[in-house]
Amino acid sequence: MNFLSPDSGFMRGLSDAIDAIWINLLMVVTSLPLVTVGAALAAGHDAARRMLEGQGNVTANYFRAFKANFAKATLIWLVFGPTLAVLVFSWVVLQIPLLLIVKFAFSIVWIIGFEWVWALQARFENSVGRTLLNAMVFGVVGWIRTLAMVAMDLCYLALVAASWFYMPQGLFLLAILGYGTLITLHTPLLNGALARYVS
Repeated sequence: MNFLSPDSGFMRGLSDAIDAIWINLLMVVTSLPLVTVGAALAAGHDAARRMLEGQGNVTANYFRAFKANFAKATLIWLVFGPTLAVLVFSWVVLQIPLLLIVKFAFSIVWIIGFEWVWALQARFENSVGRTLLNAMVFGVVGWIRTLAMVAMDLCYLALVAASWFYMPQGLFLLAILGYGTLITLHTPLLNGALARYVS
């Protein structure tokens, strides 16, 4: 019965999964005003990292990071949120062949930046412009990590789509797991890239 020991890999994994779900719920609640989505994403990254490193209480860490990152993360979200809306509109409505390359290019840039910017905002003190630039640099230089994170996100979206069409009752579980769980899965990849820059 060693797998039931608090120090066993199984129990640590179960505890991390429960914490990831809790981070997701905190992110959902604090994102409801929409303008706070950026702060919620930065706080989610900070809370997930500290949780995996065994630092403090998840809820306390989350709200501390939410408050600390609110101003800059909100400005970053004011870049990513409207840009996302424009990209979605262009893919759904603007079916113009000549725009296809432009849409692909901007979509790739958006995805690369989105995968990295919130972790950088949560971990480093920089201007908004510098954080955005650093996100692109890390995303391109660490392209294998970027692809791995995008692959995780696509797997989750594929599960949501499959559940929507074939097993709608599974949508509740996927909603509970949500982006908080994905952030927790992304964190080791992000930590590996950022470790040399942390004193």
